[in-house]
Amino acid sequence: MASLSLGGLNVSARRKSVQSRNAAVERRNLITVCRFSVKTLIDRSCFETIDDSSPEFNNFAAILEQILSHRLKGQITWFGYESPRSFWDYIRIACRKVSHNCICSIENMENVSSSRAKGRAWIRVALMEKHLSEYISAALRDFKTTRRFYEDGAIVLGEEANMLAGMLLGLNAIDFSFCLKGEGLDGNFPAVIDYTPYLKFTQSSDSISSDEEELRTLGSSGSESSTPENIGRPFIMDENNWYNKCKRVEQKYRLTLEQKGYLEELVRLRETQLAESVSQNKLLLQRIEDMDLAHKMEKEQLEYIIVELQDQLKSFQSLDQLSAEVSLSQTSLDPGNSQDGDGKQDGLNLLSEGKEDTPSLLGLCGSLTSVASYKSLTSLKSSEYLASPTAEMTSPGLTPS
Repeated sequence: MASLSLGGLNVSARRKSVQSRNAAVERRNLITVCRFSVKTLIDRSCFETIDDSSPEFNNFAAILEQILSHRLKGQITWFGYESPRSFWDYIRIACRKVSHNCICSIENMENVSSSRAKGRAWIRVALMEKHLSEYISAALRDFKTTRRFYEDGAIVLGEEANMLAGMLLGLNAIDFSFCLKGEGLDGNFPAVIDYTPYLKFTQSSDSISSDEEELRTLGSSGSESSTPENIGRPFIMDENNWYNKCKRVEQKYRLTLEQKGYLEELVRLRETQLAESVSQNKLLLQRIEDMDLAHKMEKEQLEYIIVELQDQLKSFQSLDQLSAEVSLSQTSLDPGNSQDGDGKQDGLNLLSEGKEDTPSLLGLCGSLTSVASYKSLTSLKSSEYLASPTAEMTSPGLTPS
């Protein structure tokens, strides 16, 4: 049993290693073929305009579609089944943050209905706008969305993704011209890569053979026959080879100049954007400093107001304590007067509850509280209540202080 379990583990480990190797080979093949197709597009653009009829472009579009569809997750339906998905579903979400993007215009195209056709239209529009590398870079930076749409081992999740973005940068120097109503946008059939242009071996000046190998072949041919008729032909071929080599170098120089101009323009654009961002950053910093200063001033004012309110509260508390002490001293000195005052105050309260407080009643109440009014009221009483008016008048509570 132990041997069987070990054998099963070895088989599973071997299977995983084979799968990982196959995935790595698949990724490497697609990236290599993409690099070859970009080079052939750049070489072809020196002689003619690249459009839908160009076989180099059709092959490049098929390769890019295969790369963006590599290990793309399917869409789960309501019934739990997984339906196939196009790379356009990923691009339209991951490239929303690109400034002046063409996502909305492609979504609103009338003659393009399927998701695969919209993805092919996006490739053409991005090439004409010279922003394909920018779109791919922005999509790869959105790692969360990329992880949600692709499985492990996909090209866009590996190290090859950075190579892809840099590889597509050279296409910005080419002027493309496409018709967005042609048969190339038909999304009913998948794209097929043609590998035959990259499998041919052509002997040229750019091949692996060096100048020493060419001299060696010339020496061997001269040793076979030293007649003037046979000697003249290799020199003529060498002259043609040098002419072709100079022509290719001139073409590469022109293409390099175009790419240099485009990169310089891109650098100037990035410098202006950087200067604008720096100025905006300075304005934001100045605004933050002003706001901090205003907040500090408001805080100081509030602290000053709080201190003033605390001082006023303390003064009010001291006044209340003083009034309470005064009232206690008066009640301790004259308890009888305080009782009489309480009775008078109760009578006034009953009077105020029974009738409305009019100015005349208020005046009357005010007169009743005085000592003189009290004397007048006692004089109006009957004689049986006037037994000792002198004693009442001479009482300490009624004597004016």
